[in-house]
Amino acid sequence: MITVRDSRDDDVATIAAIYGHWVRHGLASFELEPPGEGEMASRRAALLAAGYPYLVASNGDGRVVGYAYAGPYRTRPAYRFTVENSVYVAPDGQGRGVGRALMSELIRRCEAAGFRLMVAVIGDSANTASIKLHAGFRFGHAGLLPAAGWKHGRWVDSVLMTRPLGPGAAMPPG
Repeated sequence: MITVRDSRDDDVATIAAIYGHWVRHGLASFELEPPGEGEMASRRAALLAAGYPYLVASNGDGRVVGYAYAGPYRTRPAYRFTVENSVYVAPDGQGRGVGRALMSELIRRCEAAGFRLMVAVIGDSANTASIKLHAGFRFGHAGLLPAAGWKHGRWVDSVLMTRPLGPGAAMPPG
C-alpha cells in the first residue's frame, strides 16, 4: 500500500538519494552532478516557505519510495497561477503506482491552493514512463524542445505537457 504525506526534514537524505540516482543514471533531470543533502534541504525549504507542496510516498513498511513537488513555473508575476511539477520514484518503486499516487495528491494540493495550470518539463522524449504518467492525468502535449540538453554523451529533448487545474483559464482567478 502506498501512502502519500507531506515531506519532513528527516526525509531529505532519502529524497537526495532518489534524485541522485536519476541525475547519475537518467535523463529526466538536466543536472550533471547530484546535489548534496544540504542543497536538497535548501531547495525543499524554499519551496515550502513559498507555499508549494512537497510530498513523499512510502510503501507498506514506511520506507520513502518517491517524492513530488510543485514550484514556480517562472518567477515573473504573471506566471503566479502556473506551477511546474516534479515527480521522482526510487528505482525499486517503479511500476507500483508510486508516481500515480504522488501525482494525484500533488494535483489536488495545487488545485486547493488556487493554481490554474500545471506544466511538466520532461527530460527525454523517450521517457515513456513519465509521458504516460502525465497523459493519464489529462496532461496534453504542449511542445517539444529538440536537443535542448547534452547529457550522457547525447542530445536530449525536453517534452512540455500541461494540465489545467480547477477552472483553468475558463474564468479569472479570484
